[in-house]
Amino acid sequence: MDPGLLALAFERPAIDWHAVAPEIVLLSMGCLITLLDIVFLDRIRPYTAALAGLGLLATTIPILTLAVDGTDRVLFGGAYVVDDFALVMKVVFLLAGYLVVLMSTNYVAEGDYWENEYYGLLLASVMGMVMMASSRDLISVFVALELLSIPAYLMVAWRKRDPRSNEAGLKYYLMGVFASAVMLYGMSLLFGVSGTTLLAGIGEAVGSDAGSVAAVTLGIVFVVAGFGFKVSAAPFHTWAPDVYEGAPTPVTAFLSVASKTAGFVALLALVFVGFYGRADVWEPLVWVLSAASMTVGNLVALRQTNMVRLMAYSGVAQTGFMIAPLAVAGHSVATGDQALSATVTYLAIYAAMNLGAFAVVITLARRTGSAEISSYAGAFHYAPGLTLAMTAFLFSLAGIPPLGGWFAKFEVFRVLATAGEPWGYVLAVVAAVNSVIALFYYAAIARRMWAEDVPDGDLSPVSVTPSLVSALALCGIVTLAFGVAPQAVARFTNVSLLALGG
Repeated sequence: MDPGLLALAFERPAIDWHAVAPEIVLLSMGCLITLLDIVFLDRIRPYTAALAGLGLLATTIPILTLAVDGTDRVLFGGAYVVDDFALVMKVVFLLAGYLVVLMSTNYVAEGDYWENEYYGLLLASVMGMVMMASSRDLISVFVALELLSIPAYLMVAWRKRDPRSNEAGLKYYLMGVFASAVMLYGMSLLFGVSGTTLLAGIGEAVGSDAGSVAAVTLGIVFVVAGFGFKVSAAPFHTWAPDVYEGAPTPVTAFLSVASKTAGFVALLALVFVGFYGRADVWEPLVWVLSAASMTVGNLVALRQTNMVRLMAYSGVAQTGFMIAPLAVAGHSVATGDQALSATVTYLAIYAAMNLGAFAVVITLARRTGSAEISSYAGAFHYAPGLTLAMTAFLFSLAGIPPLGGWFAKFEVFRVLATAGEPWGYVLAVVAAVNSVIALFYYAAIARRMWAEDVPDGDLSPVSVTPSLVSALALCGIVTLAFGVAPQAVARFTNVSLLALGG
């Protein structure tokens, strides 16, 4: 064999180390926690949460330097891209992961949960999400998806002696594998039509009507349906309530925000880079998923008596709002820009208000030992601060000003109303009706906490750990900032379709 060809075959691809610095820092901290666990065993347990939190915060430093530099970086022939969209979503993932660490600190330490391994898996899953934000290739998207999913399967079943946790882990694993299989089949069809795994190359092939139209259509439908499972969009949401209820509550919070957001990031990249030229295929599909998610999620949430299951169905409904702008994003490039920014803004606000609500759920459960909504009765009498915080997060989820949720929903309605498409107006009406339905059950929880008497008459205060106070404060600040000064804050989530490569 020619020595020159042999050298070329084994030549290492050029790597921009600054671009991959966030991943390297996160990987290094995960390896450090694993090594310390092996060497020091239980002696390192009191420090594992702090190390995990520091690792997540340290990872934001290279992200900030990349943002200050302002240069888009393309690696591996376009398979891995560091741009404004990627940087914004990486920060959202890291802050969400940090909040979950704060929520997990005492929760995990109080049980036999193999604490060191827990935080190692959490960092591994967050790393998959960070990689997902930069993935612009079918292979890198799938690898990042599995990296974030496999640790999550183990975290869901973390309470090893709890049958419900084991059941939840098994259901999540089986549904996740099924969704991955559906997604891979769709990806194989797209690869067969385009001859490349790069999303940009797929976009060119799909936009030029190359290959079989039926294969392209089926490939797009299968890929979108596969990610519909990942983001718990109706009718692919059936795993969510049981998994949310059976998993440890901090893990539930992690799945409801960070994992869901990672699925959305992949879906956005696929739609705007890979499928944008075939809006006639994915727009109707997204429209149906959005309308079904909002309606099914809210109607079933009305019947729930368990707070965690209610939050699961609330998450399904919120998924419908998040993907609603995509139903009209193919109308024009300008509309696509607005839809992308609206979805990214909604994801950031949703992360703050939903994690804040779960932080209150964890805190009150330490006193009541129950997640039943009836146990929240009279919470104002013994936990006024937590009641006020929970009310703010619930009303933000409902979209009540001046909390951040109103701006998230306003951006969705603005995109649907200005796209100039009849089906956009219809979806806006569906969203408006569902906003009213959602307010009913959110307000019912707040009324129970403020107006009813404590069932057992026990008015002893709730013990709130410093880590949970910090998590509540961070979530509250972000939720209020987006609601009070939306234009000042939203410029950080204002990303362009062109920046994404569309």
